[in-house]
Amino acid sequence: MDENWQQHWGRPEDALARALEVLRAPRPDCLRTLSEMISTLVPYEVIAQLNGVCTVSPTHAHGRPELAEQITGLDLSRLAERTAGATATGPWQGEAELAGGLRPVVVTVATGPGSGGNAVLVLVRANADPVDPRALTLLQRFWELAVAHSDHRVTDASPTSAAVSRAAANARARAIAEFTGTHSAALTAVLAPLRSADLDDASARRAATELAVTALLDLRHAADLDRALSEEPADAAFARLGRELRPLLRHTRVRLDLAPPADASRPVPADTAHTARDAVRVAVMLMLEQEKPTRLHLSWQFTADCQLRAVVRDDGLGLLAADALTVHRTAERIAALGGRYDVESVPGWGTTVTVDLPLGLRSPTVTTDPLDGLQPRELEVLDQLAQGRRNRDIAAALHISESTVKFHVANILAKLGVSSRGEAAALAHRAGMPGPTRLHVAS
Repeated sequence: MDENWQQHWGRPEDALARALEVLRAPRPDCLRTLSEMISTLVPYEVIAQLNGVCTVSPTHAHGRPELAEQITGLDLSRLAERTAGATATGPWQGEAELAGGLRPVVVTVATGPGSGGNAVLVLVRANADPVDPRALTLLQRFWELAVAHSDHRVTDASPTSAAVSRAAANARARAIAEFTGTHSAALTAVLAPLRSADLDDASARRAATELAVTALLDLRHAADLDRALSEEPADAAFARLGRELRPLLRHTRVRLDLAPPADASRPVPADTAHTARDAVRVAVMLMLEQEKPTRLHLSWQFTADCQLRAVVRDDGLGLLAADALTVHRTAERIAALGGRYDVESVPGWGTTVTVDLPLGLRSPTVTTDPLDGLQPRELEVLDQLAQGRRNRDIAAALHISESTVKFHVANILAKLGVSSRGEAAALAHRAGMPGPTRLHVAS
């Protein structure tokens, strides 16, 4: 160990160089890069992770294929629960049941932001030789670094990634629900004859019953685990937002008022929570830069139509533009989840930013007026657009900039689910808006 330590970890700059490798790795290669680095620290056969930051595929394993393929998220979750007391103070090493056998393992749990208690790293080793305490300390720090970095990547994910993550999480939840129902019915049917008084082999009946009950509990545990990985309790998600905002206000005189959601225990999809926090952070940063507020009020609430509504209100100059959240692609991330936002500024009185994000997939059987989802200013722009007016004419009529008109038109097309101004104008006409003043729709 000493020779290997001196070769790979003898100098502080060696550890920093390896940390940089992990941070630079693309997301799909992060575990592979981390595993290559850790192999010089703690030799292993398989490295596996259960990371609640990633809602698409929270379980990964790398190493000897015949062993790695047997490791499931449920196995890792149970192992983390069994070693919870020991891992509270650092990595745990010993023997544990994993992948159908008793194996020497090292288990470490991240304590960084976003882990939610679910960021578990397990090393399956070839032998049970004790690991050098220095190596265990570095292993813990590198895992916390990787989880914190992964958390930031999810927070700043592209709109496409957010949409893919939401779709994958919903598909996985549906599949688990279907399999849980099927397997529960089958196992319940098995229990009935095994419990029958007509059977004389009591020992066999007891053993079979215990096995079936255990299987049922495993299925329920799997469903609970999926919910824990893909959702956050509303109060925890909101509290995390408060912790993220306070450093922004640390050296200001701005007062932050927080109004958490009334239904504190209600689950919020992880992607919705990430996007809501991102939108609020961006809004707060813009208000601090442009509005010069003395007070910020932030609230989350659940609406009657199953949406999470995040509201940020200040008492600043009231000059924030309608398209303010286009910075950092925040508006695109909101749209990718089927959400919308509105910026209402009143000069001299302050600005209110409202973000609405659906809490789940919308039912295709619900029919509503397509124009109901438009904000008042967007309806004004659509009314002008339906009359065949160009962007510059709309800007002059509504006393706004041409770039703001373009922003509103893009939002209108997205919300109406159409691809052209002509289609939007046709929907407006069917809704009773004025007809075109000329037979031309600007493109």
